[in-house]
Amino acid sequence: QVHLVESGGGLVQAGGSLRLSCAASGSIFSFGGMGWYRQAPGKQREFVASISSGGTTTYADSVKGRFAISRDNTKTTVALQMNSLKPEDTAVYYCQGVFNLVSVWGQGTQVTVSS
Repeated sequence: QVHLVESGGGLVQAGGSLRLSCAASGSIFSFGGMGWYRQAPGKQREFVASISSGGTTTYADSVKGRFAISRDNTKTTVALQMNSLKPEDTAVYYCQGVFNLVSVWGQGTQVTVSS
C-alpha cells in the first residue's frame, strides 16, 4: 500500500512564500502523475497543479505565474513552491498521486495567508 505525507504548511503574510512537499512511501512499481489540490472552508476541493510522469506541468488559472510544481528524479516526491500568496490561497492543501495505477491522497496540510 502506498502512502503520501505532506509537509510545509503554515501561516504566512500576504505576499509571502511557502513550499509544500509530499513524499510517497510503500511498494511502488509504477509511477503516474502527481498533483496538488486544495479545499477552503465551505468550498469544494479544487485542482491547483499537477505534473505528469514525463514532467508536463498544468496549473489552475488562479495560481499561474505564482506557484511552481516540481518532482524529483525518483518520482516519489513532489513539491509546490507558492509565491506571492494571497488570503484567498488559504486552504487545506492535499497531495495526490497515481501509483501502481491507483489514485492515492495525502491527509492534507493547512496553509493560512493573513492579510
